[in-house]
Amino acid sequence: MIITGKKFSKPELSRVINGDVDLSKQDDATEKFRLDHLLVKKYPEYNRSSLQTFIKKGFVTVNNQLAKKPNEKYEATAIINLNVPKASQNLPKIPVLYENSNVIVLDKPAGLLSMAKGEYCPEPTLEDYGLLVHRLDRDTSGVVILAKNPATQTMLRKQFQDRKTHKTYLAIVESHPKLNEAIIDLPIARNLKHPTTFLVDQNGKPSQTYYKVLQTNGELSLLELKPKTGRTHQLRVHLRHLGTPILGDPVYGSEGIIAKKKVDKGTGSVSVSNENAKDHTGPHQRLMLHAKSLEITIPNPTNPQGDNIRRTFTAPTPPEFTEVLKK
Repeated sequence: MIITGKKFSKPELSRVINGDVDLSKQDDATEKFRLDHLLVKKYPEYNRSSLQTFIKKGFVTVNNQLAKKPNEKYEATAIINLNVPKASQNLPKIPVLYENSNVIVLDKPAGLLSMAKGEYCPEPTLEDYGLLVHRLDRDTSGVVILAKNPATQTMLRKQFQDRKTHKTYLAIVESHPKLNEAIIDLPIARNLKHPTTFLVDQNGKPSQTYYKVLQTNGELSLLELKPKTGRTHQLRVHLRHLGTPILGDPVYGSEGIIAKKKVDKGTGSVSVSNENAKDHTGPHQRLMLHAKSLEITIPNPTNPQGDNIRRTFTAPTPPEFTEVLKK
């Protein structure tokens, strides 16, 4: 009887089973491994993703030769070195609004990161000035408070989590809201089509923003904003939903990367079209969002056992906000 079946799916294993390959004569020293795998074993303090980034940036050499492909294979005996450049120790000077033995309050400039992204960050961040308590988007300027010790950091963070802080922002938006003053009460969720962004969604988390129009020239308006909740990108998402996106917003603005994207009608979100958007290039060249003030309770620096102190810190309005409205 002849038995037929599928062809053996692993011919290499088949040759071993049939005795066609002499395993005793194989040289283990010639086996090769992916470079990123070799690095993980040699530098366990870094994760594989970070090491792949280091390779692509040119921080890795193999046998004294620059290596730039994480999947390139090498023998285990290869001489591999990792040289991650150190970040500059010359930190830019930032205006200090207040400082004592427990906290430092800064007027963050637009463009400064709040925290490092990944294992390697060649640019300064707020973490270089103190212990991070809360964050502002890179392109947002204004008041930010940092702690000088872990106990103070915990105390301040809890106030943000318990919504016991009060924040006020200024924003220049395109056009003019229908109402001069209102509370935007619309839930926000992550945008699954663009996971790094957010949108108004009936299934999202509750989010409230109070706004008041302070000034307008017809094309642009200056708004005072007071978020009641602290959702990621909350102010930017809420104002985009109203059809008055923040000027200079590279993501949610009328010229932003998702402005032309249509959102599912079932979410209740209204996208902003940029077909008739006017060119507002000029002195702003940034996200026109500024953290004007922060009310928070800080430890008593002169009497640690005494009552804590309630303070409000205010940052001056950037001059570009006034210049843009003059147009």
